[in-house]
Amino acid sequence: MTRRPLGEVPGWSIDATSGNLTHHSGRFFTIEGLHVRSSYGPVREWSQPIINQPEIGILGLLVKTVDGIPYGLVQAKMEPGNFNSVQLSPTVQATRSNYTRVHRGSRTKYLEYFTEPRPGSVLADVLQSEQGSWFLRKRNRNMIVQVDESVAAADGHYWMPLAELRSLLRIDGLVNMDTRTVLSCMPASSFANAQVLTTGGMAAALSRSISGSGKPLHHAETVLSWFTAAKSRHELAVRRVPLRGLPGWRYTPDEITHHDGKHFSIIGVSVRTDDREVSEWHQPLLYPSGRGVVAFIVKEIGGVAHLLVHARYQAGLLDAMEMGPTVQCNPGNYPGAGPAFLDYVQHAPADRVLYDTVLTEEGGRFYFSQNRYLLVDAGDDVPIEVPEEFCWVTAHQLTDLLRHGYYVNVEARSLLACLHSLW
Repeated sequence: MTRRPLGEVPGWSIDATSGNLTHHSGRFFTIEGLHVRSSYGPVREWSQPIINQPEIGILGLLVKTVDGIPYGLVQAKMEPGNFNSVQLSPTVQATRSNYTRVHRGSRTKYLEYFTEPRPGSVLADVLQSEQGSWFLRKRNRNMIVQVDESVAAADGHYWMPLAELRSLLRIDGLVNMDTRTVLSCMPASSFANAQVLTTGGMAAALSRSISGSGKPLHHAETVLSWFTAAKSRHELAVRRVPLRGLPGWRYTPDEITHHDGKHFSIIGVSVRTDDREVSEWHQPLLYPSGRGVVAFIVKEIGGVAHLLVHARYQAGLLDAMEMGPTVQCNPGNYPGAGPAFLDYVQHAPADRVLYDTVLTEEGGRFYFSQNRYLLVDAGDDVPIEVPEEFCWVTAHQLTDLLRHGYYVNVEARSLLACLHSLW
């Protein structure tokens, strides 16, 4: 992969009036401008570039059970924005433009298992959002399909025990974002038979939280009422604007950058590879300014581990707000005090850190986007009473919410998959 000036990306054009970046086919995605006004948070108005990709892609995982052990069919897939090139992706990871072959490349393998009529039985099928700070109302169809017949693993694909796949989430940058979000949508019934520890300690509390065998602090109706109240408390107004001339942003022939070097840039790249549907293509990518922090604070309440979720506004979300992790930010964007609980999770004692791994985000749209994913045991440091935008929920309650779209954001879904890797 090589960098190239935005104005010289083959197949893409810069609109003479708006400055928006568009593909000559009119498909794939565009880079546009967004203006935001909000009654929430310390910054009440801003402008930014955003990726507008209205089409719905498929993130699909084939699973089967052999001798009582569940397996998933994963793919070793290269994406131009991956810092380590190849990561483990779902069986199918394709935009509508890709699987309808707008690029005139080869067909998407195993697509027939995720379109009608399909062989196999559906375990999960739900529309979920993606990064609400960088995508405008982006959604993908997260699917898990169980098959009984033998399905051969094509080149680059591999049948892997799901327990082993989850354990690989503890290795930096190995399991991609799309696999993580699909794994998080695994039905709660898949964990119903998990061993429930009867001894004390966080391990037992986590097992009860995942399996749903313990009593949650709040009933499901209470959690939904809290979330609805949070969504109703503030307003968020967004409108699409021309990309050229965005306040606070520099638009040059090479790239688009924020005036103080924070947040992200928009760059152009050219890609060559032997293991994709097409061997060469060109595109813009969003390049974050630094490594982010994504963390859940975990607290044992009544013998059950609870996650501290945050009712989080993001400008690109379809319904403005979804439940996110306790902390989700790029610390470099905050010259002073950062968001609530950031300092706590960054400086937690080593014996309180349950999970700490650097994972990447969508390498097909973001360049070297890395986040440090953390699960931190609060012990007695964080009280049960928390600010009104936060709520304690169990892992089982979050998993139940994932039967529906637009409740749990992609960062929280990734962390939920990481939590399952501990078990």
